[in-house]
Amino acid sequence: MVDYKVHGVDENEGFVYTRSFRKIYRMFRSLKNRKGRFVLITGTPGTGKSANIYTALKSLDLNVYEPALFLHNVNMSYDDVFNEFFKTLRADLNVETNKEVYKKVQEYDVVLLADKILDSEFINKEKAGLSLWTLNKGLRALPFYFKIELERLKHKNELKNVNIVIQTVFAFRFNGRSHDILTDFSIFSKILVFMLKHLFEIIMITYSEEEILQIVRSNFKNADDTSIKSYIEKYGHKPRSIFKALRNEGETIVPKYEKGFLYGLIITCIFLIYQIIMFFIDFATDFVSVI
Repeated sequence: MVDYKVHGVDENEGFVYTRSFRKIYRMFRSLKNRKGRFVLITGTPGTGKSANIYTALKSLDLNVYEPALFLHNVNMSYDDVFNEFFKTLRADLNVETNKEVYKKVQEYDVVLLADKILDSEFINKEKAGLSLWTLNKGLRALPFYFKIELERLKHKNELKNVNIVIQTVFAFRFNGRSHDILTDFSIFSKILVFMLKHLFEIIMITYSEEEILQIVRSNFKNADDTSIKSYIEKYGHKPRSIFKALRNEGETIVPKYEKGFLYGLIITCIFLIYQIIMFFIDFATDFVSVI
């Protein structure tokens, strides 16, 4: 199951064991003996989140549940997507109710929400994944994530016995390039990461210049350091973008989707504010209960 990666399989060739990979590996290894963890694995688009996750899982003896979500089209309502998500889980786990879903997933070392949910259109071209649906819906996708959060709060006692790892990125497209709110905006990004770390465990995939050079050299034996460094300056520390540039030297790399700055920024800020409010509500509730 964890051997299957829905796209970008070539990222696993000549894989370099970076500091970020070792953090993910150690985190996955610890899941055998500890439950109730909620981990976000994030990083700027193109840094190889999937490659790091699946390579780490291949090396470990973990009982992993990774559901797939196939949406009928990108115009589905958030209610329909929410219902399809839990319908898929119930059918996949062979249970009748959502409550049984939470009990069933406790049997696994980790529930992984990654490629097969986010990018499932690469598995079935007639369907759409959650990332593509969110990109198409923009702000109209926000209620879906709020409903998921309310569901999490409703069943937080059951989830204390479940490890959940989510591959995610808080990104948007602007002027033909991908930007990640958690990494590309200096002090603002650092403040957001600081706040998120009080709500979740976060592993952010980043690379030093030397690590990028090693990654690119391992996949492009004839690439010289001067050329690689010029692409690092142009595209940042993003292996996938540099790979594409080296394959298509002389051509301009244009992102597949363009949605603009505003949607990404507004959705992310609203989501973070909501999470912070819920954190303080939970803290206050627990404090009152103790008293």
